[in-house]
Amino acid sequence: MHHKIYQMERRNFIKNSGVAAASMGLAGLQTSKGKSQMKNIFVHHVYFWLKEPGNAELVKKFETALKKLVSIESISSYHLGKPADTRRDVIDSSYHYSLLTIFADKKAHDIYQDHPVHDDFRKVAGELAAKVVVYDSVDML
Repeated sequence: MHHKIYQMERRNFIKNSGVAAASMGLAGLQTSKGKSQMKNIFVHHVYFWLKEPGNAELVKKFETALKKLVSIESISSYHLGKPADTRRDVIDSSYHYSLLTIFADKKAHDIYQDHPVHDDFRKVAGELAAKVVVYDSVDML
């Protein structure tokens, strides 16, 4: 009896997880290992090196501006990050912050680029960042 209840609960969990993933726009082409591939999206990844990473007041100002930036409606998903504690020759951990944004398409990305909140963020980043590197990508196939 317990085994049957577990199977039903597990089945409902799997079914509901798939629905949740689809509703977040993460469902895509299923691979053989059950992973989903995000397709037909525009990825915008930005790395920031601060001029004064040890200045708590300026760090707070930058973080506040970064958190406000992701309020722009055309962003589908985002991740605000700092370097992970991983060490290998191929890893560049010299940056201080990263911003990963996912857009439905280039048009949504362009709306973000022209948004007044993004203009405000550029001013803060221009004042506080010593270096900014941007990587944009689209599907390879």
